[in-house]
Amino acid sequence: MQILYVKYVSVHMCVGGSSRETGLISACKDTGSIERNPEQGRPRATTATEDRYLSIIARRNRGATAYQLSRDLYVATGTRVSRVTVSKRLHETGLFARRPAVCVPLTSTNRRVRLAWCREHRDWSMDQWATVLFTDESRFSLNTASRSMFIWREPGTRYLPSNVSEIDHYGGGGLMVWAGIILDGRTPLHVFERGTVTGVRYWDEILEPYVRLERYVFKGAVGLEFILMDDNARPHRALLVDEFLESEDIRRMDWPARSPDLNPIEHVWDALGGNCNSQPPPRTIQEMKTALLNEWDQLPQEMINCLISSIKSRCKACISVRGDHTPY
Repeated sequence: MQILYVKYVSVHMCVGGSSRETGLISACKDTGSIERNPEQGRPRATTATEDRYLSIIARRNRGATAYQLSRDLYVATGTRVSRVTVSKRLHETGLFARRPAVCVPLTSTNRRVRLAWCREHRDWSMDQWATVLFTDESRFSLNTASRSMFIWREPGTRYLPSNVSEIDHYGGGGLMVWAGIILDGRTPLHVFERGTVTGVRYWDEILEPYVRLERYVFKGAVGLEFILMDDNARPHRALLVDEFLESEDIRRMDWPARSPDLNPIEHVWDALGGNCNSQPPPRTIQEMKTALLNEWDQLPQEMINCLISSIKSRCKACISVRGDHTPY
């Protein structure tokens, strides 16, 4: 069949064949096959050893840029490659540039307390969680924190300790707000005016007008006492705050320090900030205040209920990593 095909092509060439067909005939005569040999492309810029070196130094210094890794490779081996080549080599080894997960620092004591708390509450029923008022403060800024930092990591490893960036405080001007969420309900959003939130302000602006009212409304509607969840911020632990809660017979939930990932309201802040930064984003503090108040009322209660229902999954995730950072 191969000889007959060559004869056919030869006849076809007599009536005006292409140069490609001529090449096929020549290849068939020389090799007995019409398959094309693989072309010799551009030689690879790095060796296998240099590829391994790039992978090793990227894992040791995950925040290094491709340009820095290219420079390190040149210093170590004398091989000069572009940052694009560096990125391609790292992609081949499963490393990609991604933004790091930003979490609060955790000590061994923090992890131990978080683990104990989750083990204590993992078997709570939704009827029990329905009595908890999750509260928190959050700061919103016109100039958000820079997100230009990237690290090299493998897919699915966002919350490995080596890929987490721990940040304790965020700078910049903006607005401090407070709110509380509960199954099938929420408090109004309170915007703090200028100044630091102290224990006195927390008692005067939050506990008196919101928490006390919520307690009476909840008791009248459900017939049960709700549980106040607030974190361990200094204003929340002031003596006058403890005295007020005791006088009002308001039960406070023991809460592990440095555990925003366990508090479902943190994701509500994310949704609120995302809605406020939609087109057009606020340009002044007053525009931001108006946007926050409007968007708070527009947040769907179904989303809030879903986040509160996730508390059991949060506990299980924290237990699985023995009190370390979780994906929440």
